[in-house]
Amino acid sequence: MESSVGKGLDVLMALAHRTAEGHRRTSATDLARDLARDRSQLSRGLAAMREEDFVARNQSPQALTLHWRLYADTQELTAHRLRTDGQTALEGMVGETGESCYLGVLAGDATVTIAERVPPGSKQVGSWIGRPYPAYCSDCGQALLSDADDEEVAAVFARTDFVRHGPNTPTGLDDFLRRLAATRERGYSIVDEEAEPGLYSVAAPVRDFRGEVVAALQVVGPRVRLAPRTEELAATALRWADRLEAALRGT
Repeated sequence: MESSVGKGLDVLMALAHRTAEGHRRTSATDLARDLARDRSQLSRGLAAMREEDFVARNQSPQALTLHWRLYADTQELTAHRLRTDGQTALEGMVGETGESCYLGVLAGDATVTIAERVPPGSKQVGSWIGRPYPAYCSDCGQALLSDADDEEVAAVFARTDFVRHGPNTPTGLDDFLRRLAATRERGYSIVDEEAEPGLYSVAAPVRDFRGEVVAALQVVGPRVRLAPRTEELAATALRWADRLEAALRGT
């Protein structure tokens, strides 16, 4: 039999899922239908969640949303798990690929590495952790923006100069959007000599409990070595991204 805590978490996840899908008004009736639960029992549970600041009313008593404090706590927990469980994912990726692997997040119009793992014998000098790089040509920029619509992407780069960093750096917003469309279709990004000459990377987006992209796992290395292995590397990145997403959801 499912515990009361488990049932409560299911309600919060269902509410978060509806919010991520763009539902502006979610009622107890909606949640009861989605979860195949008795509405009266679910309503009593929601009342207790409101008292504990897990759930709040949005615009009307019938419109429910997650409380902002829950979002704040969840974001803090997500950031912690990205760094801890992210290291586990990177270790697994390095073990399978034998290549340098990184975990990046979006910061304005740049990406920042928050965790990294390199294989034994790597010739990497220094660390990329904490160092920003332009998102329009970074190893994980396309993956991090893959769920954003074109208008949101345009807003991110509204004040960005598309400076050339490699032979294939996007020349401007329209060029970036064309590449981003291919990334959305594949489900992962390929950055081929966009960040610097000879550099190649494959990156997979990582989504949190709301279904929003919060990070990206990437495999990075010389084009001559990685390009022939693109499908293999993509499969590895996507598999570890799924595992990291499960950790972020606590499942």
